Amino acid sequence: MKRHNFFTALAMVVVMTPAINAQTRNWGCTPEVQQDMLATVSLYQSDIKEYKSSKDVRYLFEAYPKWKMIVANCPKQSKNLYLNGDRILKALINQSQTPEERNGYINELMAMYDTRIANYGEAAEVTAKKAMDLWDLRKDEALDEVYRLYSEAVKIGGNDLEAAFVVKYMETTINYVRAGKAEPTLVVDNYDIASELLDKQLLANAGDSVKMKLIEGYIAGVENAFSPYAGCEELVNIYTKKFEADPENVELLKKITSIMMKKGCSTEQLFFDATEKLYSLEPSPATAMRMGQMSVSKEQYAKAEEYLNDAVKGLTETKDLYKAYILLGHSQAARKAYAAARSSFYKAAEVDPTKGEPYIQIANLYAQSARMVDDGLNGRSVYWAAVDMARQATKHDVSDATAETVSKMVSTFSGYFPKKTDAFMLNLIDGQSYTVGSWIGATTIVRTR
Repeated sequence: MKRHNFFTALAMVVVMTPAINAQTRNWGCTPEVQQDMLATVSLYQSDIKEYKSSKDVRYLFEAYPKWKMIVANCPKQSKNLYLNGDRILKALINQSQTPEERNGYINELMAMYDTRIANYGEAAEVTAKKAMDLWDLRKDEALDEVYRLYSEAVKIGGNDLEAAFVVKYMETTINYVRAGKAEPTLVVDNYDIASELLDKQLLANAGDSVKMKLIEGYIAGVENAFSPYAGCEELVNIYTKKFEADPENVELLKKITSIMMKKGCSTEQLFFDATEKLYSLEPSPATAMRMGQMSVSKEQYAKAEEYLNDAVKGLTETKDLYKAYILLGHSQAARKAYAAARSSFYKAAEVDPTKGEPYIQIANLYAQSARMVDDGLNGRSVYWAAVDMARQATKHDVSDATAETVSKMVSTFSGYFPKKTDAFMLNLIDGQSYTVGSWIGATTIVRTR
């Protein structure tokens, strides 16, 4: 192993001193202390350079006392001080001879993270990294602290916390509940938090296919972890007692309605009861939408329209506003208010131009109203417009599911095109421009079979 020549290194420091003194960067210590630490920093950096070149951990052991002195005296010498400190302390942890020695180095690693936060910020990411290392090093004996740290990281980091740490937060929650330290409701509550954070990250990275694929993988990880708790029956069992014990707890009602709506449990009686109660206590665009969804599931379409029209006036989140317009369109279509339904579906398309569903729904509206059109062809001209509209979906939504749906619709609707002889009797030939009547009023072209 290569040995350092202290005097050579010290001579280099003396030569470099004027240049270093000219720097204005603050090391987190007085100029006098900074001057005194120059030789130590140079020797420490030499050790790190040798380690990176050779991967020999003995250089990390040699760097340790110098590193420790720098952190204690000049904690802002460099951010790399903490990245290298991670390597140094983990190498020492791995070679510890006694539990006491190992625990001492682990405690020092945790304290290093606190010092890093104090000097360089990034509290959410560093706190989550601290939690991850603590779990790797101490497992179940540190579960309480690991859960506390992940919860803190999620709280202070919000949408900016790295997606991988959000998954760890969810996994730790489940371990915490399985260890008997909390009720299963905690899993559901924290799933709601985790899934919302990841959904927002996915939306924020909509233009980056690589990041989107990565985040989608993390979302799948959260869903898999949550799946044992995710069924409607499990959710009803978890939340019924809490609802009955505290029916006017607004925060609880929000959690119940949010998670049950997200997991497709909107036909459960608990969802009805919690939604009605929430709307009576705190009317808002969000609760109006949930009341609208509940009314749709009960086939109370007129009431659904009232709630949903209120909801769309105040909703700001794209996914919520989109869903409200889709529900509104379904309610209007169920009452055969086709023109109004088409308008709602078009508004949904404006809110989220990447979705093909609005065009598919309008195509279905056209097909449903074929008998309303007096065209001398038993309403068959409607299917020309329906095919055109269905094909619009694939221009906005490139997913395989949409392509498959549209292909089936076009095949079905094309089977209802008029026969060539019937069209000829009305002086209509293939490719000719044609305007479909009634409420549809769409310009299309003649097609026969």
